[in-house]
Amino acid sequence: MEDYLKAIYELQQETGERVRTKDIAEYLDVTPPTVTSMVEKLAERGLLDREKYKGVELTEEGETVALEVLRHHRLLESYLSEHLDYDWSEVHDEADVLEHHISEEFERRLAEALDDPDVDPHGDPIPGADLAPPEVSDTRALDELEPGEVATVERVRDRDEAELSYLAEAGIEPGVALEVVDVAPFGMVTVVVDGGEQSLPESVARSIRVSGARE
Repeated sequence: MEDYLKAIYELQQETGERVRTKDIAEYLDVTPPTVTSMVEKLAERGLLDREKYKGVELTEEGETVALEVLRHHRLLESYLSEHLDYDWSEVHDEADVLEHHISEEFERRLAEALDDPDVDPHGDPIPGADLAPPEVSDTRALDELEPGEVATVERVRDRDEAELSYLAEAGIEPGVALEVVDVAPFGMVTVVVDGGEQSLPESVARSIRVSGARE
């Protein structure tokens, strides 16, 4: 149930709209009938508002649960990266397993050991201990930029290990400045990072959120 609530929260953040069964199924890599069954259970428990043919959205209680799981997940990712020398491409799957099994005391100690970070290794905001929705900075997807625009990487998608390894090799991570030098009609975005050019498939560029774009 927590995985579903977390997924729906993240999808709501991406679109700002109700979430369709199809999108949840794709996000979690499960079948639509499986999603429908779980959505019914979550709605019965008052964690979701479900409107036929229009999708679902979290209730206030559902959002609180989702934020708690996200806080566990992103603190764990940060701890694995900073204190256990995990590569940023490895921490997502580990945190997915552990996030459901830590106590509130363990969460408090994690945050204390990390000096209460605002973001995880991928730039995703960490909800606070009060479980208020975290502030999200104004960003754009990299594939929306035009040649000549310069921006700073804020967040990268954390769910694809191969993609994260590729971006690390290219030196593209939160805090790095880059310039778009070419957008090919067949879907490649070429950027300059630390003086070197990197060509990214459009799907990868779309997963990178940047701020401060300017020419």
